[in-house]
Amino acid sequence: PIREALLRLEQDGLVERGERGLQVRARSPEEILEIYEVRIVLEGLAARFAAARRSALDLARLERAAEVMEQLESSEPASLAETNLNYHHAIWRSSHNATLTDMLYRLQGHLTRYPATTLSRPGRWETVIKDHRELLNAIRDGHADRAQELAESHMAAARDIRLKMYGEQDV
Repeated sequence: PIREALLRLEQDGLVERGERGLQVRARSPEEILEIYEVRIVLEGLAARFAAARRSALDLARLERAAEVMEQLESSEPASLAETNLNYHHAIWRSSHNATLTDMLYRLQGHLTRYPATTLSRPGRWETVIKDHRELLNAIRDGHADRAQELAESHMAAARDIRLKMYGEQDV
């Protein structure tokens, strides 16, 4: 079981082979760029699919997730991150594509190596709430191109903040 677990960690890119066996993969700005390069595309695709395939239940879940974000009274970074991630999960589910959702969950796992949340940056939470509301409107209205564009822009902004945090060693 341990060998299988280590193999899985290696396959997931969380550990790598070094001179003395497996070691935790070093964090780097290149890794951040790689993760977000893929996540931007996949989040955009999930939003596009959600706009095209969403059900009434999906819209209700998205609306509820947006409301929870808008009503959140905590400024605790962990609460912000959990609430934000719940919104993204609702979009992923609304895409009705299990493979895409699985890939996004796996990418999210890669970001856990960078525990500080971009939502702790001044003004970011307010921007995220605005972005998410616009994205929800595009999905509700079935505007797939717009939903994809908004999701990609949203994730590109997160990438830029994450890189800045890395440069400040606040990752």
